Amino acid sequence: MLRRDFRAGELTLLGIALLIAVASLTSVGFFTERVQQALKRDATQLLGGDLLVSGDAPLPKAWQQEAQRMGLRATNTLTFSSMVSTDDVAQLSAVKFVEPQYPLRGSLKIADRMGGEAREAGRIPPPGEAWVEERLLSALDVKPGDLVSLGKIKLRVGALITFESDRGNGFFNFIPRIMVNAADLASTGLIQEGSRVRYRMQIAADGSGADARKLVDRFEAWVKPQLGGGQQLESIDNARPEVRGNLERIQHFLSLAAMLSVVLAAVAIGLCARRYLQRHLDGCAAMRCFGARRSQLLGLFLTEFAMFGLAVAAIGCVVGFGVQAGIAALAGSLIKADLPLPGMLPVLHGLVVGVALVVGFVAPQLLHMTRVPPVHVLRREWGGPEASTLSAWSAGAIVLLGLFLWVAGDIKLGAWVAAGFAGACLVFALLARAGLSLLAMARHRDGGMRATWGLRYGLAAMHRRLSASIVQSVALGLGLMAMLLLGLVSSDLLRGWQHSLRPDAPNQFVLNIQSEQREPLQAFFREHHLPELELLPMIRGRLVELRGKVVVAEDYKEDRARNLADREFNLSYSSVMQEGNKIVAGQWHGDAPQSGSVFSMEEGVGKTLGIKLGDSVVFDIGGQRVAGTVGSIRKLDWDSMRVNFFFTAAPGVLEAMPTSWITSFLLPPGRGADINALVAAFPNLTVIDVGAVIAQVQDLTSKLVRVVQFVFAFALIAGAVVLLSALRATHDERMHELAVLRTLGARNPQLRAAMLSEFVVLGVLSAILATIGAVATGYVLAIKVFDISYDPDWLALSGYVLMAIIGVVVCGWLGVRGLLQRTVVDGLRSVA
Repeated sequence: MLRRDFRAGELTLLGIALLIAVASLTSVGFFTERVQQALKRDATQLLGGDLLVSGDAPLPKAWQQEAQRMGLRATNTLTFSSMVSTDDVAQLSAVKFVEPQYPLRGSLKIADRMGGEAREAGRIPPPGEAWVEERLLSALDVKPGDLVSLGKIKLRVGALITFESDRGNGFFNFIPRIMVNAADLASTGLIQEGSRVRYRMQIAADGSGADARKLVDRFEAWVKPQLGGGQQLESIDNARPEVRGNLERIQHFLSLAAMLSVVLAAVAIGLCARRYLQRHLDGCAAMRCFGARRSQLLGLFLTEFAMFGLAVAAIGCVVGFGVQAGIAALAGSLIKADLPLPGMLPVLHGLVVGVALVVGFVAPQLLHMTRVPPVHVLRREWGGPEASTLSAWSAGAIVLLGLFLWVAGDIKLGAWVAAGFAGACLVFALLARAGLSLLAMARHRDGGMRATWGLRYGLAAMHRRLSASIVQSVALGLGLMAMLLLGLVSSDLLRGWQHSLRPDAPNQFVLNIQSEQREPLQAFFREHHLPELELLPMIRGRLVELRGKVVVAEDYKEDRARNLADREFNLSYSSVMQEGNKIVAGQWHGDAPQSGSVFSMEEGVGKTLGIKLGDSVVFDIGGQRVAGTVGSIRKLDWDSMRVNFFFTAAPGVLEAMPTSWITSFLLPPGRGADINALVAAFPNLTVIDVGAVIAQVQDLTSKLVRVVQFVFAFALIAGAVVLLSALRATHDERMHELAVLRTLGARNPQLRAAMLSEFVVLGVLSAILATIGAVATGYVLAIKVFDISYDPDWLALSGYVLMAIIGVVVCGWLGVRGLLQRTVVDGLRSVA
């Protein structure tokens, strides 16, 4: 029976829909498992040791001494951003100072020249030498053996870094890397007040057995109670949390794309199962006449679909494995690791999904089908599939909800996703129902529409098959909306963000300015005819108390709140409120004497950390504590690209604290030589080209979008399968209707016009639903997430609507054009 049904085409669309669902989910599963296995396999290499202690201030020497006393090896690294230059060019770089024995675990590979063979370094750069990445060589236009300037010293380029197993992620992945011996750190003069430096101590035991692990665990237990603010431990259990965080974000996006494919595929499976029921009622009734029991029929059909579901799911797993290779290739620049082959868990997931979809959407139909009475072979009075519709779709919805919760791996996330899809389907269904009702009313009115027989009959057919028309519109609307969001709306949001940047917005930031450099720096800018600088004081401090309670990062649930609670803030002081700031609560302190220490707080950080107007706060600044109250709350214009601070103190609060200065300015085009001269005159300064950083962030975002779009292609295919399934679900009914109309004198051109009108209306309706949903989502993202204005490109949207309508019409017509070639007798016999 399986072979016969497959040969007859009864299971083709159902199989395609099931294949799409399994392939989309397993491709995501294969990819994420490969990355997770790589993280687990290379955990110690990612850390550079068996344990990593990091902080934003120098780590106590006693910790390294204690580790060595316990029989462990220890070495230190420092990372920060700074300018590397030649006489002609300056480039912002990620600087890494390393000590002997680095890395304790993992690998460091170098080459002698660009394109040269990579080899294990087996050492670190000697004093006076620097190892750089190829990108830095290209940016500075130098070659091995040339000199580059770093701070106050010149270093000879000794080798090219080709691989660094413990390289961090985030901003330091954007900019070129330079590695220097820690013995050269003091002579560079780069570590100044206000410098943002990350200190890391790598710990490793000799060997890798249980005894070695016990030594590491012993040191971890000893050092953990001594950790202070901004200090943390990373071990093989939580190796590279920033990589895991990025992986989780990518996985969530991919899971959402895969789940959308599953939703659309499930709708297609349900429609195919309904048609299967209709076409096999006669066979079931005949078998009942020959004595077949209901349990026999149910076992027969369940066995057929179980075999079919497992076979298709297995093929889907193979397709998913091939697709994940494409995902891994697209994400290769984001996850720089040699990914191992995945295990069998995604295969198990795929098989379970295949069986679950079959059971959820086919079994309820089969249960109803096997109840067909034997008399059905003589009389067509039995209720048929309509009686099973509610139970079938209810069972399918329960299965889908279970799959959502399981695939998401998080009950809250899965529940929100399920609720979001259900809400979108409900809104789309209501809009589709309203639209079809309005069109049905319009066709009864006098006028041009009444004179157009094809359009009038097409609307009547859609209204007669109202449920199928709504399902088609909703499914196509969801699929088209997903593609529209990834395409046009994302471009509109990016354009809106770019347009929010003022033409006179600064594009260069200068950090690490020391107090004695302020006047010479102003003189340099005047000499080079650059804008007058607004130098602002910057003091680094950590929030340690709020409303009299110690601030502990673990007390916050959100990642952003934990990060803010565990980091040092850039504080400032001023009597004049900066441009782009607006008081939304309280009163700006000004320069009037205050009864106590007063801070003005940025609105967003207050919402994240739960700080309100009038709350008491205590900051730790280089071991000194400064207490105060929140006297005002400011809303900042971050798009101004000017220097802004989360907390700005009133005069007399922070002036005695260790201070560096920061500024931003607009560098006119073609003035890059002035930056090179600035770095040469003030080698300790860090100059950040914001335009270049934004371009790098946009490049990373575009890569992530391509990865997600790759998986969202399944949703587009699933949408087309839904359309074909819906058309096939009414295929026999449509053939009978056409036969009746031809018997009554309708000609092929009239019938063709009627069907094309129906598809045009369906395309218009689904495209309008997709546009409404995408634009509404775009507005929500713009206002709630990006805090920008959203101005859709209506011309592009109109073009997209037109393309969607044409696609629906063409796809629908290809599915039914053969009906016009059938004879009247064939059509009448289809329900005989």
